[in-house]
Amino acid sequence: MSSQDALHSAGRRARELLADIPTEQRPSHVAIVMDGNGRWARNRGWQRVEGHRQGAGSVKRTAEASVALGMRALTLYCLSSENWKRPAGELAFLMRMLEQFIVDERPTLAEQNIRVRAIGRRDRLSGLAREELERTIELCQNHTGLELVLAIDYGGRSEITEAARRLAAECQASVRDPASIDEAVFGQYLQTHGLPDPDLLIRTGGDLRVSNFLLWQISYAEIWVTDVCWPDFDVELYCQAIRDFAARDRRFGGLNDFGS
Repeated sequence: MSSQDALHSAGRRARELLADIPTEQRPSHVAIVMDGNGRWARNRGWQRVEGHRQGAGSVKRTAEASVALGMRALTLYCLSSENWKRPAGELAFLMRMLEQFIVDERPTLAEQNIRVRAIGRRDRLSGLAREELERTIELCQNHTGLELVLAIDYGGRSEITEAARRLAAECQASVRDPASIDEAVFGQYLQTHGLPDPDLLIRTGGDLRVSNFLLWQISYAEIWVTDVCWPDFDVELYCQAIRDFAARDRRFGGLNDFGS
């Protein structure tokens, strides 16, 4: 089976598995902490970078399933601002893999009408990775389907701090009245402005923490954790997370029909 056939198969399988779940009960925006690549490789006696390499397949399958299910956005935690503490060799590999991925996937992005956005810092990326990322974003800017958000060198606290700094500067310059700032206004200064907040946060690898990911945006996201490491995350597991999401009673601080 070719890579394109495999992608289309992922989409068909997702639609089959969730055919009984109405669209309005599915998440519009899914965010994923793609964890466990290194452990996956170590458990097989391989170098950590092989886990990252295999994890690229999970990215493709998950994006294809998201397109097939008609989702608005998929945000993937690719590299956190804390990940720069990792060995230089692993970071160099991640930069090369990013370069290759965003170039190789351009035909698929066009075919699937996927728009790409990046959040996080770009100044610490390698020059070629930054250039290819920006080129891919430009090529996809008129696409109207799924918005694939790549969180690269991203940290939630830094994002909030930068938004607060920009608002403070505008208030100091009398461009904005501090009394006009509410949650909606603040959200316009975040890097995810224009997107709905994530409905569902998935974390692979089993750890029970959000790791500085979309701290403002996930306030009311449903959290779903699996012990399965990211390279083994398949369409069946993704659809199970969505099915579990659909079964949850989302009250947003209010009461359900039974008063609880």
